[in-house]
Amino acid sequence: MAFADLFRKKTATAIINEEGGTDHGGGRLKKVLTVTDLTFFGIAAILGAGSFSSLGEAVFKGGPGVVILFLITAIACGFTAFCYSEFASRIPAAGSAYTYAYASFGEMFAWIIGWALIMEYSIGNIYVAFSWSDYFTSFLSKCSIHLPEYLTTSYMEAKHAIAANTTNEELIAAWNNAPVFGDYKFIVDIPALVINLLITYLVYRGIKESRNFSNLMVILKMVVVALIILVGGYLVISNGLTFNWTPANDAGVHSFMPNGFSGVMAAVSGVFFAYIGFDAVSVLAEESKDPQKDLPRGMIWSLLICTAVYILLTLVLTGAVNYKHFDGVGDPLAFIFEKDNLNIGWMQLLVSVCAVIAMTSVLLVFQMGQPRIWLSMSRDGLLPNVFQKVHPKYKTPSFSTIVTGLVVGIPILFTDKKFVLDFTSIATLFAFVLVCGGVLLIPRRNKEEGKFHLPYINSKFIFPILLIIAAFLANHYMPDFFSGMSDINDDNAAYKVPMLLFFVLCIIMAVIAFIKNLSLIPLLGLVFCSYLLTGMTADNWNWFGMWLALGLIFYLSYGLKNSRLNPNRKPA
Repeated sequence: MAFADLFRKKTATAIINEEGGTDHGGGRLKKVLTVTDLTFFGIAAILGAGSFSSLGEAVFKGGPGVVILFLITAIACGFTAFCYSEFASRIPAAGSAYTYAYASFGEMFAWIIGWALIMEYSIGNIYVAFSWSDYFTSFLSKCSIHLPEYLTTSYMEAKHAIAANTTNEELIAAWNNAPVFGDYKFIVDIPALVINLLITYLVYRGIKESRNFSNLMVILKMVVVALIILVGGYLVISNGLTFNWTPANDAGVHSFMPNGFSGVMAAVSGVFFAYIGFDAVSVLAEESKDPQKDLPRGMIWSLLICTAVYILLTLVLTGAVNYKHFDGVGDPLAFIFEKDNLNIGWMQLLVSVCAVIAMTSVLLVFQMGQPRIWLSMSRDGLLPNVFQKVHPKYKTPSFSTIVTGLVVGIPILFTDKKFVLDFTSIATLFAFVLVCGGVLLIPRRNKEEGKFHLPYINSKFIFPILLIIAAFLANHYMPDFFSGMSDINDDNAAYKVPMLLFFVLCIIMAVIAFIKNLSLIPLLGLVFCSYLLTGMTADNWNWFGMWLALGLIFYLSYGLKNSRLNPNRKPA
């Protein structure tokens, strides 16, 4: 094996030819999606578990100031969306960031991206399935239907809660009332398993059926979310609750960011998880009628719409209830309408129904994304040929869809929400960094009629100036941002070390931008996504490192020798 083999690349022409079905035997996917469908798929993926579940924990950590983090994340995702759009315009094929990395960085990095995206789509869907179960169970209870607690939660969540002396009555009941087989308590989240099975079946049946189902759910949940914003916003203003937007912290000081900017950044996993999904649109390139024009529009429109919704929802939540009351709240949008808060019972019920709909659509889009990435990796020889099998009737990646259902369903038995949430966010950010970096590596091209073209703005002087302005504003408006950064041997070392590395990266990129005249938009995307990575904990990085190590072992033992770019590869 030559070292250069790790970085062998595929040309855009070769990738497009394979998409057309000329270079592989798996079969072609059906082209049925329009720009409206793609926008709806993007909204279906973005507006779901983040707004209906993880938003509560984010608000508790960051207070009303978490709005700033939503803006930062939206800007990062916006720049990244432009980079995805540039790649999608050049390479309209299934595979998303994996395919793009293959063309820009080479095979090993493409494998790393594909392996990381398993965490985004498959493992991320485990969290969504858990959240779906919570809301579904809540909805059933409002209809006077009660399921045993040990059948509606995960074993690890109950075990960890008991170890931490939880006061949550449902988790205590699940642990105490569960049937015992030997030394094992039978605690399993049945609704989460059932919804995963149903979604897998729907995705297996076909893209057209999935599209119609997704579009219907998006319309319903957008109507209900708009109602939450209007009703909740009106009550916040009419009841004079706007003082909640500047709550007092532990020291009695009223502030929009009661826990400081570090408290806002502590919410990065929950906030970023709310945006995971817009890139899933790029996975559907092969099934789009006009991917070079419609994919960019679908991603950007869905991102803009959902950003506005998230900001408004955050303001409604933090205005209706003091941010401290969201500790451990898994259904924040229903929580604000409870008797002790805004006290509107019918809105509670409506939100529960909407949450079930919203998270069903997220499950659907993510469950569609993963099989298509495996399809692309199999076509390249990095996975066994069976992963590129397309059903002769339904024209879907049938085997990959079934495996995705198993990858989501089996871990439901032994994981919990917190672990999955952190695990998913870091992998997606890592993929975003490489996508933005990939655009910086590919040569500029002439504008072509009818295709998206990333505007070129020379960052030679602009980027260094922006860094200086950003540093000045941060120091002026957030004095604690730079304070004590020189001392990494204190309790905040886990936060300061990544920040110091981020500062070094910014300086290096400023020098490279000055010398190489880098394009500004992908450069800003790389920097913003790298900044969000500084909010990840040491545990996040440890688990992510182990996951990547496992993936590299598989690549070096199988993918490297079976790659279609390997001249010594044995015919399949």
